[in-house]
Amino acid sequence: MARLQLDFSQQQFCYSTHMTVRSTDINASNHLGNDAMISMISEARARFLYDFGIREADQANGIIVTDLATMYRAESHSRDQLLFEVGVMDFNRYGGDIIFRITRPADSTLIALAKSGFVFFDYQQNKVVPMPEAFRATFPEVNCLD
Repeated sequence: MARLQLDFSQQQFCYSTHMTVRSTDINASNHLGNDAMISMISEARARFLYDFGIREADQANGIIVTDLATMYRAESHSRDQLLFEVGVMDFNRYGGDIIFRITRPADSTLIALAKSGFVFFDYQQNKVVPMPEAFRATFPEVNCLD
């Protein structure tokens, strides 16, 4: 089976946030666990959307995650300060990808790269709906394909 490859070298990251690895995020191998990394990526996504004035969900509509791919490059340990850089790419009619570059600024180590696919969802109709124009307009630099 082919290994996952993520390359965001040409992508623009338009947001960043810091998080500290907690002792409860450490697994039996004494490094940041996969489950904790997924939670941190989810938190970075939520902060990103919030700071751009985008609500992940309201009573009628929301953004749902369709997939998540993570490529680990180095270990992280308890009390490490991590920098999560966040951007968007590959818009389509219904959604796109939120991308993440996670580094440890103390020694400039790349910890992980991740990509989270998303679509817009109407909870009342229980179906995927087209991306709102207001969301698309928030990120005009993204190559939008219809």
